[in-house]
Order: sequence, then C-alpha cells, then structure tokens
Amino acid sequence: MKKFVSGALAFILFLSAVPMVAAAGPSFVNYKPGTVKAAIAKGETTLLFFKSTYWGTCARQDRVLRKLRESYPKYNKSITFVLIDWDTFKQHDVTTSRNIPRRSTMVLIKGGKEVKRLVARTSEQQIKALLDKAVK
Repeated sequence: MKKFVSGALAFILFLSAVPMVAAAGPSFVNYKPGTVKAAIAKGETTLLFFKSTYWGTCARQDRVLRKLRESYPKYNKSITFVLIDWDTFKQHDVTTSRNIPRRSTMVLIKGGKEVKRLVARTSEQQIKALLDKAVK
C-alpha cells in the first residue's frame, strides 16, 4: 500500500510540474498601475493581454502567443507584452478606459493609439496578423 501511495504521489507531483515547464518561454510584464502609461510615454509598441489563469480561451491564446514569440524573435524585440490579470483589474482604469468587454482580449497599442484588438480569438493566424501590425 505504501508503494502505491508513494507512486501515486510521485505521479501527481510530476503532473503538477508539467504546466510550469510548458509555461516557460518568453515572459510578460505583469501589469501594475502605471505600467501601460509608462510604456506608451516611452513610445513602446505594447500588447495588452487581459487574461484569467483559469479560462480556457486565455490559456489557448497564451500558448499561441508564446509559440509565435519563440518562432519570430522580431516580436520580442519590437513589442512590450503586458499581462493584465482580469480578475484583479477588470474594474480598473486600464480596463474600463479602453472598454475591454471581457477576459481573453488582446489590444495592440502603437504610437500611443490602439491599432487593433482581438476578443476571444485563438487562431494562430489571427494572433500572428495582430503581432505583424506591430512590426510594420
């Protein structure tokens, strides 16, 4: 019985480590008040990603963004990626001033102005097209 319990525990620990490994890769700037205004003031092209950790659509978008950023280093050189926790900041100015309708929204800001947004879109092609607008 002890072998079964220790084996099961080892397996559970292994499974819990898998998402951490999968989450490795290009990082995001975690939003705090003033982050976006500072990036815009510096003239940075910025992608705002309004995300919930438990939402399936957000998880898919996150995987696609990471894959694209690993495949195309130009995105990391040209874009500041800001992760905005929906559950923490859905009622804050960063969200309400931009009329963000829901989690799983990505907003591209270039030259201080919104260029394009995607709401609940998970297609690699659509997300790549959004990122391509940032580097043109």
